Amino acid sequence: MSADADARPDAVQQEPSPWVARFAPMVPEGGTVLDVACGSGRHARMFRDRGHPVVVLDRDVVQVSDMAVDPDVEIVARDLESGRPWPLEGRTFAGVVVVNYLHRPLFPALVRSVAPGGVLIYETFAVGNERFGKPSNPDFLLHRKELLIAVRPELQVMAFEDLEEQVPRPAVRQRVVAVRAG
Repeated sequence: MSADADARPDAVQQEPSPWVARFAPMVPEGGTVLDVACGSGRHARMFRDRGHPVVVLDRDVVQVSDMAVDPDVEIVARDLESGRPWPLEGRTFAGVVVVNYLHRPLFPALVRSVAPGGVLIYETFAVGNERFGKPSNPDFLLHRKELLIAVRPELQVMAFEDLEEQVPRPAVRQRVVAVRAG
């Protein structure tokens, strides 16, 4: 969380995902990070604190509007499920981060967005989570090994988890960290 977090009383203050924080050092130093479906920007804020320029992408960017004053932050407002083309086509990033978001048609664009030497850090809910509450709609739950299939063969998988966890709340999640050869 940035040092001025307390100065933003309207901001949702959340800690970064432990998965993202664990693998953040794999993002090449000083490289631009794309935070997809960024929400409150908790991951973008963490990467800014680490010295990375960031691009935040979400349909509603109100929660990250305070970041607009930073010249190393680009805010892109786009409904990714509208059927419109990927708004960042042709651009690549040292890091691409996606947490708690699933729209399967975006998988190819997300993989293409990883620059040579860059890393994709992805984490969201999987089948079985419906036992614990939301999300419970199968459209928003990954199938077994779905993230592995989505990133291969273009990216090399460095870490993968498909598990049921109890902390911070019961959930079934899938996570992947994958790199593009430099």
